[in-house]
Amino acid sequence: MHLRSQRFAALIGTIGASIAVLASGAGSAAAAPYHSFVPHRFAQPPTTATCESQLGIACYQPFQLQRAYDMNRLYRAGLTGKGKTIVLVDSYGSPTIVSDLATFDQETNLPAPPSFRIIHPAGAIPPYDPTNYDMGGWGFETSLDVEYAHAVAPGANILLVETPVDETLGVQGFPQMIEAENYVIDHRLGDVISQSFGATEQTFPSKSSILALRSAYFNALIHRVTVLSASGDGGATDDSAYDATTGEVNFYPFQVDSWPSSDPLVTSVGGTQLHLDAKGNRTAPDNVWNDTALFGSPAAGGGGVSTVFSRPFFQNGVAGVVGSARGNPDVSMSAAVDGGVVVYLGYTNTAYGVSPGWYIVGGTSEATPVFSGIVAIADQAAHHDLGWLNPTLYALRNGSRSGIADITAGDNSVSGTQQLPPVAGQTFSVQGFDAVPGYDLASGLGTADGARLVRTLAGFR
Repeated sequence: MHLRSQRFAALIGTIGASIAVLASGAGSAAAAPYHSFVPHRFAQPPTTATCESQLGIACYQPFQLQRAYDMNRLYRAGLTGKGKTIVLVDSYGSPTIVSDLATFDQETNLPAPPSFRIIHPAGAIPPYDPTNYDMGGWGFETSLDVEYAHAVAPGANILLVETPVDETLGVQGFPQMIEAENYVIDHRLGDVISQSFGATEQTFPSKSSILALRSAYFNALIHRVTVLSASGDGGATDDSAYDATTGEVNFYPFQVDSWPSSDPLVTSVGGTQLHLDAKGNRTAPDNVWNDTALFGSPAAGGGGVSTVFSRPFFQNGVAGVVGSARGNPDVSMSAAVDGGVVVYLGYTNTAYGVSPGWYIVGGTSEATPVFSGIVAIADQAAHHDLGWLNPTLYALRNGSRSGIADITAGDNSVSGTQQLPPVAGQTFSVQGFDAVPGYDLASGLGTADGARLVRTLAGFR
């Protein structure tokens, strides 16, 4: 999934001058990350009130997400992810990630993780180029992944796995990612793997080319390692073409799905919008994330049915929704830019338009590491790794005792204007899926009540 990245999506208001919103969504045709951000830099982590007054959108700090997902009850019980390792896989990484995390922790009152390691099992990383757009986007993605996995599971170890080849359309970049994940699994280096990248199924040369890339997921199944994947930021569609030098994209003008989100062996994480007060209390129920109107182009939680994978057994109970195909997402977490999280970056990239400071970020690249923190804590609480989650999640479904809260508002319909030849300037609209009671293709089973879901997963047999 590309960084569907950092393309200028639209103008969303003024602060003396118009502010462009960059959609850095990794879930499109390339293997970039699925995130979207507002290119307005703050010198200090902004409060919700500051974002609302200066940008006209909400933003949240780690303590607010912790409160919203009821994580503090777990922390008070000593459940912080201690003894577990969250693995984050990112092309190129970030040249300043070690100091970025230290600054993030200091300014948001978080403890340093017990261990923070960086490895390159698929080969040496090319030197950082501050004029390279994709490197700028992946650097942003790396900070988002590391900072918010740590924010939710502050006692877990963090392992950043950097790969040397950026995924673009189809297969490119995936072999190195899968090689790196197999290394982590074979050497028992992690308990949950968070993937914020993906590519539209139709951009691969064939179904068999996708099936040939699944070795790490089978390996994870055998070794009881949980694998998560972002569902994408293009709503019910995704990228069909991508310019890695500018971030401009075209979209399929019809419903599509992306891989590895569509893989039955991974847990697909979609997007919601949180509505929180200054302390992190909900002021309204969550809804499906859809900032398309804000961006002027697709910016919503990915979801739909696969053209590669048939309905897995664990979705037999929702066959009326998914039909004969694998449907996703499975669960959804915070992803809205209007309600985005604050992220610290310590590097400069002129192509991507960032310099050291704090930014507001959303996308399913946020939702996925957030959910990885909950999984790590559930592993700790269970005293063993939970491994493949999907059968358990669908057995639990949603309800007051399951730890999964149903999402019944919003949709992932999107529209926009194509940016690249031969269709540049053409408008399109793709009808998505509505959130309804029970499972749906906009929000999956629902969103996590962190404390309750941890307890339920840890006690589930």
